[in-house]
Amino acid sequence: MNPYGPVAIYLCVAFAAALLFSVLPGLLQRQKPNPQKLEAYECGVEPTSAVAGRFPVRFYLVAMLFVIFDVEAASFYPWAVQMHALRVFGLLEMIVFIIVLAIGYAYVWKKGGFVWR
Repeated sequence: MNPYGPVAIYLCVAFAAALLFSVLPGLLQRQKPNPQKLEAYECGVEPTSAVAGRFPVRFYLVAMLFVIFDVEAASFYPWAVQMHALRVFGLLEMIVFIIVLAIGYAYVWKKGGFVWR
């Protein structure tokens, strides 16, 4: 057997499962449209008006900054787990990483990226 055979089988099974899990519920659902079910619902509050306008770009900027800083903060865990093996080199690398992170944070703060207007 080809060494890539199990990988191909796994990919075929994964693709078939994904297709099955996404198509089958649509085919098996009950077709009972209800006007109440089609209404917009948010936090139990009845909508007072139609959605108008666009979100400001600042909203997306704050969301991207959150994702960036969250991913960078998540990189601390693997480092902490391997700290005993990395020794002083790992500590110095993390200090450099934190300095780069702080420079980016200071830059965004100075440019007003964290101010919601």
